[in-house]
Amino acid sequence: MFSDEEITTLFRVRRTVLQMLRDRGYLVGNSEINMNRADFIAKFGETIKRDDLTILKAKPDNPTDQVYVFFPEEEKIGIKSVKNYIARMKNDNVFKAILVVRKVTPSAKKGIQELSATYQINFFEEEELLVNITHHELVPQHQVLSNEEKLALLKQYTVKEIQVAFA
Repeated sequence: MFSDEEITTLFRVRRTVLQMLRDRGYLVGNSEINMNRADFIAKFGETIKRDDLTILKAKPDNPTDQVYVFFPEEEKIGIKSVKNYIARMKNDNVFKAILVVRKVTPSAKKGIQELSATYQINFFEEEELLVNITHHELVPQHQVLSNEEKLALLKQYTVKEIQVAFA
């Protein structure tokens, strides 16, 4: 049985991940994001299996653009687990994934980097996802600039495209 702290951590992390997916344009229902802790426990139980928290979402305008979110059971995820997730992605024809880990081994990090040509895999430690920093009142709203806005900004600061990170 999980402690109250562990349940709360997984509840908060999952909510942040769902918000992140919505911010990235994936179809996420309000009921999923607004689920309260009691409903979370009712759905996943007090002895949560992290594998049950797996999420698969698609973009509304392109159902083939899908992303998996995996919550590995292991305390420290290794390359073997990464390869298992990639096999699942390959089987389901999904090329993007987010791994929500407690810790990650150097070999797993290296394996993820090596596979980045075919699969886009991001990993976040649970600690990083306890709070959605993009929803904090001190973080300004971010938006992609149009070409015209980008050119105006470059002109304003008298810089060339090759001199800036967003070029």
